[in-house]
Amino acid sequence: MEKRQKGDQAVSISVAASITGVEVHTLRYWEREFELFLNPDRTDGGQRRYRPQDIQTVFSIKRLLRDEMFSIAGARRHLAKSIDLNHAA
Repeated sequence: MEKRQKGDQAVSISVAASITGVEVHTLRYWEREFELFLNPDRTDGGQRRYRPQDIQTVFSIKRLLRDEMFSIAGARRHLAKSIDLNHAA
């Protein structure tokens, strides 16, 4: 079994909501709308487990939608471009 570092721990959706300031129902909605980018792990019982990279993705989506006023489609395109740029580097 792989040992995780403390900062690498996956958290429940309610903890993720608390950390990011995004309501649980909004996180669930964003999982559907941004399924290529936001896809938290699931336990055997089906509970979501947000990893640190998922939390960062939520912060990115939140910034795009709420601060930069992107539409959902525009935010999706922006995230796709940033992933393409990261893979090209």
